[in-house]
Amino acid sequence: MKFKEKYGLPFTLLADPEHEVAEQYGTWVERKNYGKTYMGVERSTFLIDSEGRVAKVMRRVKPDTHAEQVLEALPG
Repeated sequence: MKFKEKYGLPFTLLADPEHEVAEQYGTWVERKNYGKTYMGVERSTFLIDSEGRVAKVMRRVKPDTHAEQVLEALPG
């Protein structure tokens, strides 16, 4: 809740400590870093249309440039 308030986010955030939703969306994946293998979340964005369907999937996104990509993908 503090994160949402700090950044003034106008939407509900999901907490997924057991990674159930991440597994359903295929974003709980094996990762490697400095030679170590572990399970973790693949940073991804799912755009949901007004009917509640997944309209676009963006995988392995980079946070510093991703906002522009999301804005371009939204319907005008």
